[in-house]
Amino acid sequence: MQHTFHLHSTAERIDLCLFDGAEESRHPLIRTGNGWSLTLDLPERQRYAYRAHGPYDPANNQWFDPSKLLVDPHARELDAPFLYSPRLSTYGEDTADLVPKAILTPPITAPPPPRLFQPGGLIYELNVRGFTMRHPGVPPEQRGKLAALAHPAIIAHLQKLGVAAVELMPITAWIDERHLGALGLTNAWGYNPVVPMALDPRLVPGGVAELVATIAALRGAGIGTILDLVFNHTGESDIHGPTLSFRGYDPQAYAAAPDGTLINDTGTGNTLATARPHIRALILDTLRHFARAGVDGFRFDLAPVLARNPGFDAHATIFAEIAADPDLASRIMIAEPWDIGPGGYQLGSFPDTWLEWNDRYRDDVRRFWRGDGAAGTLATRIAGSSDLFAAPATRSVNFLAAHDGFTLADTLAHAHRHNHANGEENRDGHADEIAWNHGAEGPTDQPAIRAARAATARAMLATLFASKGTPMLTAGDEFGRSQHGNNNAYAQDNETTWIDWTARDTDLEDFVAALSAFRRATPLADPAWLAGADWRDLSDRPMTPERWAEAQGFVLRLPMPTETLILRIDRPNARVTLSRAALLESRP
Repeated sequence: MQHTFHLHSTAERIDLCLFDGAEESRHPLIRTGNGWSLTLDLPERQRYAYRAHGPYDPANNQWFDPSKLLVDPHARELDAPFLYSPRLSTYGEDTADLVPKAILTPPITAPPPPRLFQPGGLIYELNVRGFTMRHPGVPPEQRGKLAALAHPAIIAHLQKLGVAAVELMPITAWIDERHLGALGLTNAWGYNPVVPMALDPRLVPGGVAELVATIAALRGAGIGTILDLVFNHTGESDIHGPTLSFRGYDPQAYAAAPDGTLINDTGTGNTLATARPHIRALILDTLRHFARAGVDGFRFDLAPVLARNPGFDAHATIFAEIAADPDLASRIMIAEPWDIGPGGYQLGSFPDTWLEWNDRYRDDVRRFWRGDGAAGTLATRIAGSSDLFAAPATRSVNFLAAHDGFTLADTLAHAHRHNHANGEENRDGHADEIAWNHGAEGPTDQPAIRAARAATARAMLATLFASKGTPMLTAGDEFGRSQHGNNNAYAQDNETTWIDWTARDTDLEDFVAALSAFRRATPLADPAWLAGADWRDLSDRPMTPERWAEAQGFVLRLPMPTETLILRIDRPNARVTLSRAALLESRP
């Protein structure tokens, strides 16, 4: 196949390195300005990488070192996973034996299929490895791999819950943070990528073909796929990090202060310079590649970085480029609307066509059911967070818990984080996460506490499914999954994050399935619902400012053509009631 290799680089020379077994041949690229390219006829599956020549001057952000093998940022498949070694950061140490080689694959050229997922449908966030490693219905050889999601046992569970789209935590190749090896830990989440579209061979050993086949199997069951992508930083980290790709050939790839210091708006040591046209072009190429593979949409980790230059710009060029792209305009875009840089909290600031993770929803629902949140605030969240998103539709992705933080069950069983297994003396993770233990920390045999936790879980889940917007459920929360109080389990690639399918609370699972079915059968799944809503107190009196101020709950009456949908929130009894022709309650 004929292929043109191209890079943007200020190097003095770029070599394309072709591999036949351990044998390496080098072919210089041709320079035009800061663009380098070379067209060759090569067989499919050819393994390759780059080497870059130029000044090595870290004080001035120059890291050229021809001993470092560099992964193509456009790579779609790799022949091995990334493994950390101090040699990756040592000048003059050849790393051809350490760095994965890209595998040459033909591009997907067919246009994306029609999008299945629609706002208002249930998003199911999952970690491929953690979700499938202990599933008894999945063959052992498929456990921990993307193909397992196409197994009938997995699809049956997703259909039971009425999942409209799975949101896959990163499946692109990542490298462990350099401190983890000494602790005997590995990255379990994947939020430390190196290049943006190369699939991790540990999760997707079948490469692009496995991705396409899995997405097709899910689509055949009526389930869309959303990919969680990281365009805010890479695993090359700070100045002490490994040289794997961008650092070695493109000093302009990372945002820097005027004095040359790397900007760290991500907490990882580097921040992609997304304001630069060649970085934006790579992001768009990545999105097109996955859209053509059948993906319905994307969730952007630390999404404000997409629009930084260096501050956040709600009218950044990349938003217009995505909206104008024929392959991307129809895809769902979901922002995690915060990063740790200046002005990094941007909830409500993304384009009108984007959805946004709404952490205000999570926190306000938790506060209300903990007993210290106002009923009026909860009503605002249930009604679509109109203080954050314009009516009549809402862009809110509503959730009770996500991968980052306590699970739902742990939110109700722990008042404090228990992250000692992460090796950081319990300093990592959110110290002030809104959570409460109902009277005992952690597991307990006390019937009253167990009953109170169960009632609150059901009330919170019913609140989620009754809310205007797009609900998101994190895998396992539907049946009481616990991480033993660890609210930052990113480095727990073990039974802490591997879901125990034999310990499911099947009664709770059935309740969640019933909630989801109720939602789909009513206007609750319409992001624009609430026309003609009538808000009343628990005594069925019309709400007034005074009644809102003292309310311990409320009743919402929503007229429909042939009946009235009624939502009753009753905090004193930890009960949520949804009714139309039939009655569905959050506790017996």
